[in-house]
Amino acid sequence: MKILILGGNGFIGSHVVDELLSAGHSVRVFGRSADAWRAPPPSVRYYLGDFSNATLLAEALEGVDAVFHLISTMVPSTSNLDPIADIQSNLESSVKLFEAMVSLDVRRIVFLSSGGTVYGSPTVLPIPESHQLNPICSYGVVKIAIEKYLGMFSHLYGLEALIIRASNPYGPRQGYQGVQGVISTFMYKILSEEKLVIWGDGSTTRDYLYVSDLARLCRVAVESDLSGVYNAGAGKGVTLAEIVQRIEVLTGKKAVVEHMPARSFDVQEVVLDIDKAHRAFNWKPEVHLEDGLEHHYAWMSKNINLYPV
Repeated sequence: MKILILGGNGFIGSHVVDELLSAGHSVRVFGRSADAWRAPPPSVRYYLGDFSNATLLAEALEGVDAVFHLISTMVPSTSNLDPIADIQSNLESSVKLFEAMVSLDVRRIVFLSSGGTVYGSPTVLPIPESHQLNPICSYGVVKIAIEKYLGMFSHLYGLEALIIRASNPYGPRQGYQGVQGVISTFMYKILSEEKLVIWGDGSTTRDYLYVSDLARLCRVAVESDLSGVYNAGAGKGVTLAEIVQRIEVLTGKKAVVEHMPARSFDVQEVVLDIDKAHRAFNWKPEVHLEDGLEHHYAWMSKNINLYPV
């Protein structure tokens, strides 16, 4: 297949590129900037520009069989600061993407949504895809809106849309700047002997998924003829305090932790039910948290002096 990856130079996108290339697919990448960690694979064609650049986007879409939409210009912790910008840069640009796909007769799309923000405070754990959608941050609201527009374009114009609601991915090439990527941020702070901040008492619980497992699900999803919504996670919850303790043991360094008051947009516990993805794609995570932390630590130890913000 000829596949365009929007956001293919980012943390998750670069791993999806690797997974697709290893399976023999032809890959194009659309992104705002070059990959920070490596030279571009020679077989990949790159289109560098802003998501709002309709002309460049149409050029990148020409002749492809499928699209991955992995672009997001916001993260949950910053989206409420400027919801208008979130709408303009993510929702409006996504709708323009869907219009361009229709005009160019590109039907297949896989959209990376959010398994951590679209559900809000859960009424049942683990959280199934059928759970009510009650986000408490703009990031989750916009993700849902994009999902709904995909549903509309599927119904009216025949787009074949598959939505992956991913939990908290982690692994090599992830940023450490503190607005996203708890594991990467905490590991960097501990290795650098810098203070790390925990909002609340450390009991906040999340579902952490190693990035190669997410990339593999992306590949089998785009190769299928299925549509609909699928959760992607480890199916197990881990507290922030436990993450810190595991990294301390792994690195042999003691964390310097500052506790701040819990934030109103942080859900206390998010653990995803991943049975639907397992049944549909025969997929389940292969990298357990202990092994994933070791892999990430080995990579970060080699690259910490080069680590870009």
